[in-house]
Amino acid sequence: DAAQALLTAFRKFAVHGDTKATGKELNGKNWAKLCKDCKIIDGKNVTSTDVDIVFSKVKQKTSRVITYEEFQKALEELAPKRFKGQSKEEALQSIYKLVEGREPTNVGVTKVAKTATVDRLTDTSRYTGSHKERFDESGKGKGREGREEIVENTGYVGAYKNAGTYDTKAKTGK
Repeated sequence: DAAQALLTAFRKFAVHGDTKATGKELNGKNWAKLCKDCKIIDGKNVTSTDVDIVFSKVKQKTSRVITYEEFQKALEELAPKRFKGQSKEEALQSIYKLVEGREPTNVGVTKVAKTATVDRLTDTSRYTGSHKERFDESGKGKGREGREEIVENTGYVGAYKNAGTYDTKAKTGK
């Protein structure tokens, strides 16, 4: 039934992203997520600011979470804003319908962004210059070896051919 569906939604959002959550209280972050995912925040009548204000209003002064009862109060606060022109009762039913049976979007879906751009940027075969040296053919990093510039550190500019001749020239040239 509807009351059960509402409670279920509350619980699912309550534990979202929080392994220690009991599902009995909803923190501000997940309350905001619920409002977003369930389309209570429509960006016109109800904004994320409204949602934050209502959260602060219904919770206990010292608390950082709201209980299911407070959650229902919060929805009552938001309903007339979200469904302007509906009676208080209708608005409340409408807002419950938005929430009932919903669960947080992207539950456990951490997709790796494999878009063309990322592919292109991480395709080691297209690397050039010194970066090219850092990967073998399979695209596996070579670690230190590929990074170390094995250079003679004579203190001279790279392409300077006459190493060690400057002093003599400068002195004798006078």
